[in-house]
Amino acid sequence: MNTKPSKHIGFWITFPIGFVLLTAVTLFYFDLANGPIIYFIIELAALAALAITSIILLRFKIRWRLIPWGAFILTTSFTVSMAKPAVEAFPAVIHSHVVKTDALQIRDGKIQGVLSEDGKVEVYAGIPYAKPPVGEYRWKEPVNPEPWEGIRDCSVFAPRSMQPGGNGPIIGTLTDIYAAKGWHPDYRMHPTQNTSEDSLYLNVWKPAGAQENLPILVFIHGGSLTSGSSANEDFNGEAMAHQGVIMITIQYRLGVFGYFAHQSLIDESPNNTTGNYGLLDQAKALEWVQENAAYFGGDKNKVTVAGESAGSSSVSALCVSPLAKGKFRYAIGESSSIVVERAPHTFRPMADALKVGESIMKEQGCASIEELRKIPAEKLVKTKFSNSSMTLDGYALRTDKTPYQIYEAKENNETALLNGYNVKEADAFVIPTYLLNPTNAGNIHGRLATYFGEEFGTKIETLYAKQIQEDAFTAFNEIISVYWFIHPHHRWTAAAIANNEPVYRYQFTKENGYYGTFHSGEMVYCYGNIGRKSQQYAYNDSDRALSNTMLAYWANFVKNGDPNGAGLPQWARYERLNDPVQELGEKVGSMADKYTGLYPIIDDFIASGYIPAQA
Repeated sequence: MNTKPSKHIGFWITFPIGFVLLTAVTLFYFDLANGPIIYFIIELAALAALAITSIILLRFKIRWRLIPWGAFILTTSFTVSMAKPAVEAFPAVIHSHVVKTDALQIRDGKIQGVLSEDGKVEVYAGIPYAKPPVGEYRWKEPVNPEPWEGIRDCSVFAPRSMQPGGNGPIIGTLTDIYAAKGWHPDYRMHPTQNTSEDSLYLNVWKPAGAQENLPILVFIHGGSLTSGSSANEDFNGEAMAHQGVIMITIQYRLGVFGYFAHQSLIDESPNNTTGNYGLLDQAKALEWVQENAAYFGGDKNKVTVAGESAGSSSVSALCVSPLAKGKFRYAIGESSSIVVERAPHTFRPMADALKVGESIMKEQGCASIEELRKIPAEKLVKTKFSNSSMTLDGYALRTDKTPYQIYEAKENNETALLNGYNVKEADAFVIPTYLLNPTNAGNIHGRLATYFGEEFGTKIETLYAKQIQEDAFTAFNEIISVYWFIHPHHRWTAAAIANNEPVYRYQFTKENGYYGTFHSGEMVYCYGNIGRKSQQYAYNDSDRALSNTMLAYWANFVKNGDPNGAGLPQWARYERLNDPVQELGEKVGSMADKYTGLYPIIDDFIASGYIPAQA
């Protein structure tokens, strides 16, 4: 044993620093990992043991002093490998005294759901609206499910549709840190919802008890047509049911399962279609609503279809699809539309879709559709080729007229439209793209030229000269937000008002301590679910007040095609291009549209036919 303390001066300098760094990394990683808290506790205990034994063994030879480090490394390897969220089915309600509903007869059999905690809402989760699209039914038009005997348990949400694993909790937590501009660690495990190719199910929230002729809101989730779930807490339907509206959320095929296209599929289809299976699912769900509305106390003639992001693009597609005609009366679109002379995303011609389909066939080593149908879903979902666009197929989407031209011919399906967007729509997409080289005054010219070409990029740069000088980063993000999201709503609005259709247009401007006005930030407000968020630090009384107002607006629109009602700030109907829009933020009321100078440049850019290198 060595008794010369001077030899350990280096230890007392370096070990505390290293220990603090190790502790910081542990705290941060286990917040990111989103795993069971027991492994976080084990890791903290291992850290404490490392510190104590390292000090105790300080005077021993090096081989003894390495023992605690070896034990720590082994323990850390174990905890890191185990610290990941569980994959499980999500319950329809989360409270301690779950009460089941009475059995309810619907078209295909009897179902039994659960009551909300206050007993005022009945929830039926995981109701099949189509036969599982697996095996020979992969890439076929949806058909009715088989009727069942007995009572079907509807207390648990069905699995999400097949989708890539995504960026996982680590990137998710980093995004949260950026959005919240701070770190709010949460060591509770938040499970990941299970996934399956068998996913064509929907969920219903209705006011409890016998009801008659209630209006119905059918919500289509977003996720770039490649991800998402009908069980997302942001649009849980309980609050809407408290407003006297039946709310239904649906799942549909995604990615390669929902938007894959191939000539062989056209040849075998009775409708000569391919590339729109997710959209066909949505139309099938609306058909199910028509045939089952009365069982839930709903009125099939009072259906509103709503969606956010790719769900909103889908709503705009349903507004022009012959398959959806007569299946809903009003539409709500949040943050995307294909009703524009040339959609910037989520929309493609058949030729492009078929090229991607051939690439996937080669990638999977398949010579026929029969072979490709035998590829396990878990393998196929990992394809490197994107299927994130609806396809002009001549069946679900007409080829004789574009969506915009269908509006010009007054052949669209809805009779009233509520639509809008947020302030920072593109930030979550643009910022990661240029993470290591943020936009500044020196590079913004080249970036605008990449998106819009030299001529139109220069015009936009001139229009935004002052903003670019002050903050080029924010100016660029705003420009792309307008191009990708806001301008399509401007054109959708223009098409609808040209038909004398009641239109109500908004911009969500409410910042908070979390996602604020980022893409999708409005959903938790308009569907009344702030109280369900784990990020309660982000919301205050002003957020809850705004949520109450927006929930009432949305519910009134579903009921009457007009968001206005007693006790609410007046929301003026949008009647002429460049009218004020309704601000939904700290202030609720009319506000000038700040993008009227940019719209004409984007109009001219689209009319030019120029196809940008990056769109």
